[in-house]
Amino acid sequence: MDRVVLEYEGGSILVRGGAGTPYGRWDPRVNAYRAMGLHYRDILEYLRESGLSFDDLVLDLPPCPTLSCKVALRPYQRRSLEAWVKAGRRGVIVLPTGAGKTFIALEAIRMVGTATLIVVPTLDLLGQWRSRLEGSFKVEVGVYGGGEEALKCLTVATYDSAYMKGEILGNKFMFIVFDEVHHLPAPSYSQIGEMYVAPYRLGLTATPEREDGLHCELPRLVGDIVYRVGVDALVGTHLAPYRHEKVFVELTPEEQRLYDEQLEVFRGYLRRRGLTLRSVEDFQRFIMRSGGDPEAREALLARNRAVKIALNSEAKINLLEGLLEKYRGEKILIFTLHNQLVYRISRRFLVPAITHQTAKDERREILEKFRRGAYKVIVTSQVLDEGIDVPDASIGVIISGTGSSREYIQRLGRLLRKVEGKEAKLVEIVSKGTVETRISWRRQDKPLPV
Repeated sequence: MDRVVLEYEGGSILVRGGAGTPYGRWDPRVNAYRAMGLHYRDILEYLRESGLSFDDLVLDLPPCPTLSCKVALRPYQRRSLEAWVKAGRRGVIVLPTGAGKTFIALEAIRMVGTATLIVVPTLDLLGQWRSRLEGSFKVEVGVYGGGEEALKCLTVATYDSAYMKGEILGNKFMFIVFDEVHHLPAPSYSQIGEMYVAPYRLGLTATPEREDGLHCELPRLVGDIVYRVGVDALVGTHLAPYRHEKVFVELTPEEQRLYDEQLEVFRGYLRRRGLTLRSVEDFQRFIMRSGGDPEAREALLARNRAVKIALNSEAKINLLEGLLEKYRGEKILIFTLHNQLVYRISRRFLVPAITHQTAKDERREILEKFRRGAYKVIVTSQVLDEGIDVPDASIGVIISGTGSSREYIQRLGRLLRKVEGKEAKLVEIVSKGTVETRISWRRQDKPLPV
């Protein structure tokens, strides 16, 4: 048998020399077995266990200096890292927002000490990671994203760039850190996990579960969940204690009339068709049905209008006015789902607003003034839920949101950075007797009361 040779080609491993591999298929076009880059580590182990000699030409790593930094880990952070090492330096660590997942990654990078790619979902996180890596390791950091393309020993890339450049970058790293790893199983992004050969992988998130169920792909792409701690386990010791208060408000008579009218259009369609929606999957099938059924589409739009009425009711704004007066002087974050409501609140109470439409420099200035205390209140839509370093706040007010538990946990996490003597408070305002009641219970992962 010819000597086995391993090569890299566009996101896959070629195994030449006549030796087969259980991780790939024969490709007659190149006269070799072809396997996903994901299986590089598995193929090496298979060849070694089979006693086969081989030449490994897969890796093309950028030059790396000695990577050193000083990171003081808390006990739970140290335990999480030990669990990851025990699992073969592969796996997902689940910790609440504000629990210091970045510090764990920095120590992991120091331990591995080799070419590392950090993959992030947003340009804001790209900049934050770049600054943190440069400050910690005192090296120039490569970047793929936001118009930049530079490869270094330590490189940060957005999920979009890591996906689009996967065929080129797939053999440049031994270690990949997936920040907000719940993004990875998405249909396109999952190819990052498949094309890159990095044998060492670390996923970080506060909430790995996805509503589409694709989180079941994480063990294949990154590794199992090796360590998991929830908010309540860290409250009082490493996170600020908090109280959660849910306040129900009534729709105005006119809002109630419009709400009932729109919801009846939706429910009437379901009755006529004999349909019952008991799960997320049922609702997703209904959405697909609306694509080819005009009546179903109108029913869906009517439901959306009803939900919007409930989420944006006038009574919520009136209650918010009282809360802003009650907690005057404290730092307050107001969360909504729709940009329209953000600007409505901003105009009425003369507070700065941050949405996806806010320019990056303006957003940075608002957050810096909030940090210094020049601004005491910010109203925002989903843009601050993930990927932006938000200064400490003690009061959070959820005016509206989705049924996502991830969104709820991330919003709560914005309040929990520990400060001596601080008790955070999260106030959730819900329109009574509407579909928002169910949405509210869903995002807290609690069963709906009978």
